[in-house]
Amino acid sequence: MPPPERIPSRRMSGQGTSTTIELLTAGELTVVGRVREASNAVLFCSVVYEGERADCVYKPVAGERPLWDFPDGTLAQREVAAFELSEATGWGLVPPTVLRDGPYGEGMVQLWVEPDPAAQLLALVEDDEAGEGWKAVGPAQIAEDRTALLVHADTPELRRLAVLDAVINNGDRKGGHLLPAPDGRLYGIDHGVSFHVEDKLRTLLWGWAGEDLTDEAVTVLTRLYALLAPGTPLAERLGALLTAAEVAALRERVAVLRGTGRHPEPSGQWPAIPWPPV
Repeated sequence: MPPPERIPSRRMSGQGTSTTIELLTAGELTVVGRVREASNAVLFCSVVYEGERADCVYKPVAGERPLWDFPDGTLAQREVAAFELSEATGWGLVPPTVLRDGPYGEGMVQLWVEPDPAAQLLALVEDDEAGEGWKAVGPAQIAEDRTALLVHADTPELRRLAVLDAVINNGDRKGGHLLPAPDGRLYGIDHGVSFHVEDKLRTLLWGWAGEDLTDEAVTVLTRLYALLAPGTPLAERLGALLTAAEVAALRERVAVLRGTGRHPEPSGQWPAIPWPPV
């Protein structure tokens, strides 16, 4: 019997997404190792189904550490909800993600994306301005008496991700959660602390704060608002992953963003950047 064909990370849209979702949902999941830097249990796995295989990440609910501001045992569902929203925008910014049973019980399973080590999305510069192709986030202390300007790349893909984060109310957009793929696409991961009913937006992507949204973003938000109406397929799928209040708050955030037509700004009520930032 020939070895299973490996599904590459670039197979992310159209029929490819359906194929990958089926593989992640129905495939045999084998734990290969553990990502030890993560705060919750994150297992690197292989999944095989009908002659195809892929690398993936498995985050069992049993391995989630309790958080004071999120209900226990809900982070995996929020990760899947983020994928659903990403697909609804048409931007494909979150790798295929499913909720399923695994070796350690129910959890989130997500296609592994190997980032391009040559890609640079964040930098520290010792100038007062970000420079062409970059957006300023703010000053960062790099020594006891020395600071530098933290900047992120000014790209359409990263700007779309900033909009998606505002929609899902992402409370943890760190630099390590940005995955630029070798094929040029950008993916965001680790969306467990998203969809809270209160404003929790914490991100490194503040470079567009207060600026007008792109025409593309406004069009996407308009469509998304309709897709999130009560009783629609998307609202029903999200209702199985989030509370009714969270789904309602999600639609309201879309309405506010569309109404203001601007990228959100830090509220000033809590740290706007997650810690650690990377």
